[in-house]
Amino acid sequence: MTERFLTITLQPDWQAGLRAAAQAAQKSTYQGEVLNFESPGHFFGQLTEKRWALVRTAQGKGELSVRELARLVDRDVKRVHEDVVVLADLGLLERTESGGVLCPYSSMHIDMYLKAA
Repeated sequence: MTERFLTITLQPDWQAGLRAAAQAAQKSTYQGEVLNFESPGHFFGQLTEKRWALVRTAQGKGELSVRELARLVDRDVKRVHEDVVVLADLGLLERTESGGVLCPYSSMHIDMYLKAA
């Protein structure tokens, strides 16, 4: 299986991001996956420090139960479950058939360019 990698971008023009993803999909080799946020506020609102800790902890570990993930980050299971739901909706974590979670990406790159208004 090909190692998967993710690029996280901040692009206010979501249509341009969609066009770029469509062009990458035309290539014959795997180009990685892209997760785009329209603004830094949306990015930081969705990917909090505690959620990043979950992603980093799950990365490269294979399937983990939510309870095991909570134990690894020393957090309450209920709160970890709530964060896993958000991260799964974003595509940073995936739910398995047996109810566990995993981070499918071997690497992630954040492409962020902030410019003075």
